[in-house]
Amino acid sequence: MSIAREGWPFIGIATLLAAALWVALVTGAAGGWLRAAAWAATLTAAFTLWFFRNPEPEPPADPQAVVAPGQGKILEIVEEDEPVYLEGRAVRITIFLSVFDVHVQRAPVSGVVGHRTYTPGKFLAAWNDKASTDNEQAALGIETPEGRVLVKQIAGLVARRVVTDPEVGERVERGSRIGLIRFGSRVDLLVPAHWEITCSVGDRVRVGSTVLARRPRGPEA
Repeated sequence: MSIAREGWPFIGIATLLAAALWVALVTGAAGGWLRAAAWAATLTAAFTLWFFRNPEPEPPADPQAVVAPGQGKILEIVEEDEPVYLEGRAVRITIFLSVFDVHVQRAPVSGVVGHRTYTPGKFLAAWNDKASTDNEQAALGIETPEGRVLVKQIAGLVARRVVTDPEVGERVERGSRIGLIRFGSRVDLLVPAHWEITCSVGDRVRVGSTVLARRPRGPEA
């Protein structure tokens, strides 16, 4: 399994600290606190390695399928107005990412990036209803022949860093990496309201693999 590039500095620091503490113990340093610290550092290094894992997705065969941009649990599916990019009615699918979930985000559809913004804000708990509008976040819009899709990377109570990779004008392929959030957060996917929704609240979804919606066959008139 590959590791997200943002994780290597954290993994390296935790590993070096753990190694130094174990070397100190082996060379004769005494104290129960040192042994406890060595184990704590080792567990921290292992958790950091696990947190920044970046598994390859298993995209569905159906080219019209819209896959999950984030990994975690679906908290909410609601219809609402999206005036900034979709410019109309949309269905918002909210995915909560715990600290134990994969935190790399992937493109839900193939298309050209037509919108990218970053908005500073609060750090409310990711499950708070106001997190979608009030929290620090980045938004990435993707153009497809059947309509526009918007992905929001939203910081949470613990997450303080949102990374978005593609620039406006770049083409992204379904399942390709578009960014990362650390360390606990949420991802909102907004699709046109007339698209078929295939998921339910409470579902556990895998990033880049689980089908959340389906695009209509051919562009809308």
